[in-house]
Amino acid sequence: MKTTTPTVLKGAEQARQQLPAILAAAAAGRTTVITRHGREVAAVVPMATARLAKPMPLNALAGSGKGLWGTRSAQTIDRLRNEWKR
Repeated sequence: MKTTTPTVLKGAEQARQQLPAILAAAAAGRTTVITRHGREVAAVVPMATARLAKPMPLNALAGSGKGLWGTRSAQTIDRLRNEWKR
C-alpha cells in the first residue's frame, strides 16, 4: 500500500517568505499548494510527480464544436470577419 504525505497549504505571502523550506519539502517528496485569498492558485510538487503528468491528447475534443457556428457556419464566420472591417 502506497502512503501519501498530506498536502500543505500556504498563503502567497507565507510561501514567499518560506520558499527555501517549500523547495526542500518538494525535494523530499512533499507537495505544497499556494493560495491567494483562500483560493488555490499554484502547487510546488516534487519533480518526479511533474514528470508523471502527461498532456491530454486532443483527440477527445474531436467534434466537440459541432453546431458552435450555427447551421450556416460559413456565413457566421464571414459576419465575424466583417466586424474587423468597421
